[in-house]
Amino acid sequence: MQEKKLKADAASRLITESQELSLLNKSEVLDLACGSGRNGLWFADKGHRVTFIDKSLANLSVPSEPHTGSIPTGHTYLAWDLEDGSAPELAQNKYDLVLVFNYLHRPLFPQIAAAVKPGGLIIYETFIDKQAEIGRPRNPKFLLKPNELKNEFEKWALVHYFEGEVMNGSNFSYKAQLIARKPNC
Repeated sequence: MQEKKLKADAASRLITESQELSLLNKSEVLDLACGSGRNGLWFADKGHRVTFIDKSLANLSVPSEPHTGSIPTGHTYLAWDLEDGSAPELAQNKYDLVLVFNYLHRPLFPQIAAAVKPGGLIIYETFIDKQAEIGRPRNPKFLLKPNELKNEFEKWALVHYFEGEVMNGSNFSYKAQLIARKPNC
């Protein structure tokens, strides 16, 4: 059980293997619906300023190195319910990079797009409808239709897009992956 948790705490391969992201320099990053914060913490470790948002921050991981056993300072931590209407709207044109993993709330698409600065990036990875054939989630509310994510950001410059089987250690799931750059105008 411990080994599985360690794997889950690592940043997504979509992030760690992206050449595009290695070019970012001290960026403003939003980790939306951050969960354990594994992806945002990867950027924090590289010197980026990160805003972590989730309904509850109780699951936010405390990184080991290079931190000293506490949640890193100099970042923003917001416990916002993004689905019940109680959260303020996301700041517009604020973030160089927005991360969304394993989360889908379609009414937020316009806010997510608006939060990215012109020329900034979005990295989005979440489940597609085929996932229901092998496990959770099964509710269509949480599953993308074919090409839905790509179509949502169709006016953006596509850096990477994939739909299909994604491996996480020895487990797999069906997901869509998108890295796209917001137009400058």
